[in-house]
Amino acid sequence: MKKEKYLKQNSSISKNAKIDKNVKLVGECVIEDGVVITGDCYIENSVIRSCCDIKSSYIISSEVGKNSTVGPYAHIKQNSKIGENCRIGNFVEIKNSTLGNFTKCAHLSYVGDSSIGERVNIGCGVVFANYDGKKKHRCCVGNDVFIGCNCNIIAPRTIDDNCFIAAGTTVTKDLSKNFFCIGRAVDEHKERKN
Repeated sequence: MKKEKYLKQNSSISKNAKIDKNVKLVGECVIEDGVVITGDCYIENSVIRSCCDIKSSYIISSEVGKNSTVGPYAHIKQNSKIGENCRIGNFVEIKNSTLGNFTKCAHLSYVGDSSIGERVNIGCGVVFANYDGKKKHRCCVGNDVFIGCNCNIIAPRTIDDNCFIAAGTTVTKDLSKNFFCIGRAVDEHKERKN
């Protein structure tokens, strides 16, 4: 299918972009040079900067910075901005959030209503718990932060630069620069009796 078929009013698609036949572009989209979009993608009113690789994902009213990869099966929506050289992996949802350059969120995580700095690692199963049942709250994460697998960040929360959050931790207090945070129950091992 030719690219002209996707072109909507006020949209811009580079001649050097590669767009698979199952991709749907809706509204006003900007697709820059060197972008590759494959699989069952749905992109609406969004900007995809140069040399991005998008696989089987939804991107709505958002921007993806150059040299970033998204998917498969990621969902970026509602005024999100992904920085340059980022990795948004499979089954990741980003909503109303910004991610700085070189930040990675590789799989199975939710980032909602948050500002994430540069060079942040967001491990598998991380959830930014932004809704308290009545209102949504924001989190702010600095640069060079490591968030291990299966962590919960309870908003509103501020995590300063260069913090390390151990896997399995629920963060309920703000973290100052260079802090290490671990919040796990201690394992208890008992012999089984039949």
